[in-house]
Amino acid sequence: MIDEKEIASLIKLLDDPDPEIFSHIEDRILSYGGEAIGFLESAWEQSLDTILQERIENLVHKIQYQNVREDLALWYQSGAFDLLRGALIINRYQYPDLNEQKIINQIEAIKRDIWLQMMYEASPVEKVKLINHIFYNIYGFSGNTSNHKDPQNSYISQVLESKKGNQISLAIIYAVIAQKLDIPIYGVNLPQHFILAYEDEQEKQNEENGILFYINVFNKGYIFGKRDIDMFLKQLQIQPEKYFYEPCSHTEIIKRVIRNLISAYEELGSTEKVKELIGLLEVLE
Repeated sequence: MIDEKEIASLIKLLDDPDPEIFSHIEDRILSYGGEAIGFLESAWEQSLDTILQERIENLVHKIQYQNVREDLALWYQSGAFDLLRGALIINRYQYPDLNEQKIINQIEAIKRDIWLQMMYEASPVEKVKLINHIFYNIYGFSGNTSNHKDPQNSYISQVLESKKGNQISLAIIYAVIAQKLDIPIYGVNLPQHFILAYEDEQEKQNEENGILFYINVFNKGYIFGKRDIDMFLKQLQIQPEKYFYEPCSHTEIIKRVIRNLISAYEELGSTEKVKELIGLLEVLE
């Protein structure tokens, strides 16, 4: 239980000019975690002292970052089964007041529209063509080609809002929808590219990896084969590796999202964000 009297007293002392005293007070407030945020925000609204307001803002951010880090560690340690959950945790890094249910509802709505038109006997290619039609033509999703390095491309709340994203955020939304429809589509971690694979369980027993075909979500769900990956790697002068052709883990996908964000914020010169995101990456190592 939170000691309201203690936290109120601690907040009053936040403007102490002595760095040692301030550090001690800050640590004590941080130990309350998310429970302290309401009290801090209320104190911010009542204060006219800009130094105090800035200290409160920093404290709130530290608590929110701490929460994201803890939730990400828990997601990872619990087996990282839910890809959407992992993406939502990363989303909260930039948007701490994120309405997660709104995002889940938006994804459910797209899934429902596909499900209503899905033929029971449809072939894998027909299923993907239907997803493509709803995802790209009806909902208007597309790759953000004009501003590819914008960090907003990596936050799925923003991608669902603007309908524009990078390869990996579009792939996460697409794969989550497919899996909710029991369609076996999974992420493939290629160098300098991120694609999806349609994996057939029966084929898996007959062939090496059971991949029927691949999907380029950045290019309107274009369907292609293994040979195209061979060509792509050849152009990049990269030796083919087995894992370039096979689905990767959810942890690998979320790590790639974080790396994209690190690179985007480096470009913008946001060193503090880069440092924090490296801290999130360490949780998954």
